[in-house]
Amino acid sequence: MAKYNLSEKKERDANYCSFVSPTVMDELKERILDVVVMKKKFKDKNYSARQLAKDLCTNSRYISAVVNVRFRMNYTTFINKYRIEEAMSILTDKRYEDLRMEEVSDMVGFSNRQSFYAAFYKFTGITPKEYRTRYMVDRKAKRKTQKN
Repeated sequence: MAKYNLSEKKERDANYCSFVSPTVMDELKERILDVVVMKKKFKDKNYSARQLAKDLCTNSRYISAVVNVRFRMNYTTFINKYRIEEAMSILTDKRYEDLRMEEVSDMVGFSNRQSFYAAFYKFTGITPKEYRTRYMVDRKAKRKTQKN
């Protein structure tokens, strides 16, 4: 994983995670998913854990604890996961095939192209450009086999 200066993070338990009851965690998990995924707040470049906590009338430590325990990742990784999934959808959509990577990056909530590329590579093992190219090659190959 030398590309993009990515390094593996060591797992550690945050002490405050044990202070949040499982019932509260389950409830917050559903509310977090509703706001972040259903309302697509992950697309907002400035949507922080602090803002999410404010929207859910809780504190950012609870948000962090729930994301760490229930989703097994930190807040940034959690948000980027949905951004990358959205980017993958856009990159394979014929309606958006003329978009530049900077435009795709902006559409899904990244503040710059470099962070988009690094996050995309972290999740998929390839760059967004490689992903789009592979998908287009596969699509063309399928059309050829359908014609024959």
